[in-house]
Amino acid sequence: MVERSDISRDGARSHPQSVAMTASELEAWFVREVLPLEAQLVHFLRRSWRNASDIPDLLQEVYMRVCEAAQKQVPVPAKPFVFAVARNLIIDHVRREHVVSIESVSDPDAVDAATEEPGPDRSAIARDELRRLEDALDRLPPRAREAMVMKKVEGLSRREIALRMGVTEKTVKWHLNEAVRALADILYGPEGSS
Repeated sequence: MVERSDISRDGARSHPQSVAMTASELEAWFVREVLPLEAQLVHFLRRSWRNASDIPDLLQEVYMRVCEAAQKQVPVPAKPFVFAVARNLIIDHVRREHVVSIESVSDPDAVDAATEEPGPDRSAIARDELRRLEDALDRLPPRAREAMVMKKVEGLSRREIALRMGVTEKTVKWHLNEAVRALADILYGPEGSS
C-alpha cells in the first residue's frame, strides 16, 4: 500500500492518513512543532486582542483547538495552521461579544439605534483627534499638505494628483512620503505625544 499525504486548502501537507498517531507521538509533535511558536503566538494575540489578561486563556484555547485538529490530521507545516487557528479564535470571540440575546432586550429596535450612535465619550475623543490631525495637517509643507489631502480626503490616485498639481507621479510620491513622515513626527514624536 502506498501512503500519500493530503494537501489542505492552505497548502499544508497533512500526516499520512493511513498512519494513526499515538498520544505520545502527538505530544512529541506538539512539543517539537507548536510550542516553539509560543512567543510569536503570544505577540500576535497581544496585538490582536485588547484585554491582556485574556491572553493566557486564548493561548490555551488555541493549543486545545490545534491538538483536537491534529488528532484527526496533523498539519504540516504547523505554523500557518496554528496562526490560522489563533486568528479564527479571535474572530469567534469578537463575534460573540457583539451578539445580544433577543430575550434580554424588550425593544430590539433600541439595540440597533444604540449601536449606530457613538457615546458622548467617543464623540469627544473623535473631535479631539480630528482637531489634532487638522493642526498637524496645517503644519505640513504646502505641497505635501495638498498632496495628502487629495490622496486621503478626496481619494485621488497618484496619477490624478500629479495631473492636478502639474507634477510627475514620482514627485507626488515624494510629497506623500514627506507628509507621512512629518505627520508621524508631529503626532507621535516627543513633542506630539505629550
